[in-house]
Amino acid sequence: MSLKRIRESEEMYLETILLLRIKQANVRAVDVGEELGYAKSSVSRGLSLLKKKGYIEIDATNGAITFTQKGKEKAEGIYEKHKVITAVLIKMGAEQKQAEDNACRIEHVISDDLLELFKRYISE
Repeated sequence: MSLKRIRESEEMYLETILLLRIKQANVRAVDVGEELGYAKSSVSRGLSLLKKKGYIEIDATNGAITFTQKGKEKAEGIYEKHKVITAVLIKMGAEQKQAEDNACRIEHVISDDLLELFKRYISE
């Protein structure tokens, strides 16, 4: 798997955990799998990698996933990109669903410089 695909997958997991935690107190691997439509084995491997990188912790007794400070900051940064890109696409005339779907793909490759331009564009 290419580094780009690994980073995209990692970011999808982090963003999904963040959004699930907004909706519910305890997030477990099964919740992440259901939300992303991934097999249990894929989720297990993905979460293991996030844990190794120091982004999440998994409670051994109940399986609850929590962010480390590093993981929370990264997840929030990814979600911010998503919101900004979505807002730009909507401002340009895209429908909400189309903007959301495309923002989900663009957020993984956009440069920080371009993101700053997008932020200025939506604040005009």
